[in-house]
Amino acid sequence: MATVEVLRAPAERSPAEIHVSVVIPCLNEAENIERCVELAYAVLDDSGIPGEVIVVDNGSDDDSGRLARAAGATVIVELRRGYGSAYLAGFNAARGDYIVMIDADLTYDFGDIPRFVEQLDDGAEFVMGDRMDGIQPGAMPWLNRYIGNPVLSGFLNVLFKTKVRDVHCGMRAFRRDVLPRLDLHSTGMEFASEMVIRASKEQLDIREFPIELHQRGGRSKLSPFRDGWRHLRLILVYSPNFLFLVPGVVMTAFGGLITVTVFAHLTVFGRPWFIHALIAGSLLVIVGMQVIGLGLCGRAFGVHFMGERDPWFERMEARVRLEHGLLLGTAVMLTGLTVGGFIVGAWIANGFGTLVQARLAILAATFTIAGIQIFFTSFLLSMLGLRRRT
Repeated sequence: MATVEVLRAPAERSPAEIHVSVVIPCLNEAENIERCVELAYAVLDDSGIPGEVIVVDNGSDDDSGRLARAAGATVIVELRRGYGSAYLAGFNAARGDYIVMIDADLTYDFGDIPRFVEQLDDGAEFVMGDRMDGIQPGAMPWLNRYIGNPVLSGFLNVLFKTKVRDVHCGMRAFRRDVLPRLDLHSTGMEFASEMVIRASKEQLDIREFPIELHQRGGRSKLSPFRDGWRHLRLILVYSPNFLFLVPGVVMTAFGGLITVTVFAHLTVFGRPWFIHALIAGSLLVIVGMQVIGLGLCGRAFGVHFMGERDPWFERMEARVRLEHGLLLGTAVMLTGLTVGGFIVGAWIANGFGTLVQARLAILAATFTIAGIQIFFTSFLLSMLGLRRRT
């Protein structure tokens, strides 16, 4: 167990008195953390909001943990490094009906906490801050402001049909009772994207309003390219249709078109295509079929193991059984073997001379391999489908 210690604040508040838990991840923030805790409690008290402040010490080697506890925070020691790891530990310890997330670098205005609480009181389930029109001079690097954040936020919105303008905003809030539905697992900075993706998939009431972003106090721990890749990687992993099925269908269709062009002796830009184009078409079909199979398995895993809803996949699963896939795979494989048998027969009839049916040999191999892929992918999909919804 990586979370090794929970230190409640000296002035312990009973769970019945806690409505809002302010969770602050902390890694070597000794110059800021005491001020953060004081501001959080001041805002809660001034607004009449019963609450607690939880600081997650994510393996600091300075005095952050002691200073946070002295200021009145509950300190959680989480030795597994990572933005997501820290927040997951903090969520686990939170006792409020609402959880407000905020960084320990003083970039966000703690005075905005009541605005998040008001949205949750109004029925929202997940509330995001939008920093993009309130970025103070020097508060966000040019690369992040004009390229990284807009591109990644836009990409996520297109794939998951969300309307969150600032996906990576670190100040957000949600109802604690939606945590089991979110089922969060990411341990790094990509945790921010995972929350938005999961909230969208669970069709939570997501709201967003403008906030300001100030220059941080202390040294930044962000790595634009590494953290940007982690966000992009997670977005792709959560979208097997875009990552697998779309490229797979495109490759298979393009490969099939090339194959038809070669066998029909059609010309492209006034030039005929021969065996080398056929080899390329065959490779595209084979790889495309494999990628489609991986995409279908990814959708099956998401539906049966991650609790996702995919109406199209569920309809197809209800109509198409294992036997259908096995019959299709066998038919495609037998087509390839039949063509191969014809080639061998012609070779024998020719007195075991030179094999001259190169095009048919490539076609036979393509059908045979594709049939084998369909056959065994059908079994794998059936195995994943053993765990069905109850």
